[in-house]
Amino acid sequence: MLVDDERAGLTAYRDRDNQQVFFHTEIDDVPAGQGLAAILVEQALTDVRTSGKRIVPVCPYVAKFLTRHREFADITDPVTPEVLTWLEARLGR
Repeated sequence: MLVDDERAGLTAYRDRDNQQVFFHTEIDDVPAGQGLAAILVEQALTDVRTSGKRIVPVCPYVAKFLTRHREFADITDPVTPEVLTWLEARLGR
């Protein structure tokens, strides 16, 4: 995410078949209270919908966002031990 042409944050994911597994979201040192994390995640999840993929919310922020934004429930898959093992292997942990 860019604000005034400067990086303000990111949400990280890995593609797994027809899923995007979101594992990290961060907002850089910008004034709090602007709702940047919510804007960032909403745009990312909207992009997932447009791509025809599904969401797996490993990232705690994305998971919390999804509890308040049920409009993405139809494209959200649960976080399973299999997904976590797969993700750890991809991230080299």
